[in-house]
Amino acid sequence: MTEINGSKPDSTRDSGQDPARDSMPEWERRFRAPRVSLPDWAEDAPERALFVSNATGTYELYAWDRATGAQRQVTDRPNGTTDGVLSLDGEWIWWFSDTDGDEFGVWMRQPFSGAGETGAGAAESGPGPDEPAAGLAPSYPAGLALGRDGTAVVGRSTDEDGSTVHVVRPGEEPVEIYRHRESAGVGDLSHDGTLLAIEHTEHGDAMHSAVRVLRLDGSVVAELDDTEGGTRELGLDVLGFAPVAGDSRLLIGHQRRSRWEPIVWDPLTGEETDLAIELPGDVHAEWYPDGSGLLIAHSFEARDELWRYDFARSALIQVETPPGTVSGATARPDGSVEYLWSSAARPPQVRSTSGGVVLDPPGMTAPVSVPVEDAWVEGPGGRVHALVQRPAGEGPFPTVFEIHGGPTWHDSDAFAAGPAAWVDHGFAVVRVNYRGSTGYGREWTDALKHRVGLIELEDIAAVRAWAVASGLADPARLVLAGGSWGGYLTLLGLGTQPDVWAVGLAAVPVADYVTAYHDEMEALKAMDRTLLGGTPEEVPERFEASSPLTYVDAVRAPVYISAGVNDPRCPIRQVENYVDRLAARDAVHEVYRYDAGHGSLVVEERIKQVRLELDFARRHLGLG
Repeated sequence: MTEINGSKPDSTRDSGQDPARDSMPEWERRFRAPRVSLPDWAEDAPERALFVSNATGTYELYAWDRATGAQRQVTDRPNGTTDGVLSLDGEWIWWFSDTDGDEFGVWMRQPFSGAGETGAGAAESGPGPDEPAAGLAPSYPAGLALGRDGTAVVGRSTDEDGSTVHVVRPGEEPVEIYRHRESAGVGDLSHDGTLLAIEHTEHGDAMHSAVRVLRLDGSVVAELDDTEGGTRELGLDVLGFAPVAGDSRLLIGHQRRSRWEPIVWDPLTGEETDLAIELPGDVHAEWYPDGSGLLIAHSFEARDELWRYDFARSALIQVETPPGTVSGATARPDGSVEYLWSSAARPPQVRSTSGGVVLDPPGMTAPVSVPVEDAWVEGPGGRVHALVQRPAGEGPFPTVFEIHGGPTWHDSDAFAAGPAAWVDHGFAVVRVNYRGSTGYGREWTDALKHRVGLIELEDIAAVRAWAVASGLADPARLVLAGGSWGGYLTLLGLGTQPDVWAVGLAAVPVADYVTAYHDEMEALKAMDRTLLGGTPEEVPERFEASSPLTYVDAVRAPVYISAGVNDPRCPIRQVENYVDRLAARDAVHEVYRYDAGHGSLVVEERIKQVRLELDFARRHLGLG
């Protein structure tokens, strides 16, 4: 068993000598260094926690009894496991079991202790006995909520049924209480287990959900729909019911003032409490365990900060954290806050406002990297924010434009082993938060419509021109790279801007948009209909204009593509269609296929893929 230490001051684990470690390249050490996620804890048993770690070389779930310090590995599967939930009493661990990363499967569960029966006692060292948790057929997951009486509410998504929600009570057959063709998912159960909040897109806009509160017999209690039936692009997000007995209030994220911020809504009375939190960026929130306040996570211009909102005083009090990115935070019953922090230069740590590091992984620490610089560039749709990391020496440098996925995501001042590897090899790295990215207001995110892909590439082109003109980037050695949506933009950019990119590196990309639509999971079909305004049959000209396959014959740069053969998001058949077109004209390309889904949870596999990308780029740029 690999034990991960808890509640210690900042670590100096690398103080000793280790010949194997010391001979390892720093970029590989950043991948191999053990990491942990922010621990989730059981609401009614706060000393029982669940976290994810790569301590064994594969990302898996771990149980942690904080009272005794005992830990054990919960799951042990060849391609890893990251989706897990603790029951409220801390007795059970639910985890989602798919097949080799295909994201299609069922919920399993095992006792927290790892023994054959639940109860007190130290956790055993290895994975415990698993049993099917819900008695439902395999599906894509669409949310899970667990009640205090053993009831579970399970969200499912399949191509055949669309979205369904089922109530599973101990010893009874599951009961379906909701069904719709459009995307929907389970949000949360009230403290007493009588009210269920779901998010749905019955109005057809997959980017802007409405919220419905149901009884567990499926009857509707209340509805909140800021889209007004799909006529307005305003979304809602379930953040959680109040964690206090007798309190039916529901915390919801909304976009009524051009950004994400919270309101408190009582579905039984209809009363809404506008908190009017005057912070410039997107605001996420969760309850303090006693319901007296909210833990506020504020994201602005690629950095995060934490606040406490106090209901009694209607006041914001800042929770001190270092500059950088807070990837998750939770308020503990004693009022302290635990949070997962990193910066581009410093590797992640789970810290506590009460002092010290909460979880300290064993083994080597990740070497530091270089900090990011901010660049603001005028683009066709407004100022574009880019994050820049420079290697040592004077430019211009060979430069990698590392494009983020999503598209509803953003790059931030956070530690990332991939960009750091390029810097170690003498490349500058530029990451662009193009239109469609989150964190810059609703209009910036929602600008991505109909001319999908082409809009983002306009912003990337503006930043590319700045990088060359400023002397940062060598115009003859520009690499366009990314994964998922970033891989899609890479292939689209190589075809629509063939004269400016020297090399392209596309991981798990959309390559043939029409085939991808027909093969992908149902939730992504709904997203594509929203982005493009219909199906390939309804708006063929938009799918054609946004598909990399349309421009494949114009590609001049050498292309490297990696793809998971079990990927449900960017399925393999549409990648093969693109590769076949490259091969038909003897275009310079390499393809790496691996046995996983939308990326890999195995550390050595991740290192292998980065090594292949580094080698491909350096060879074709004449650097080695």
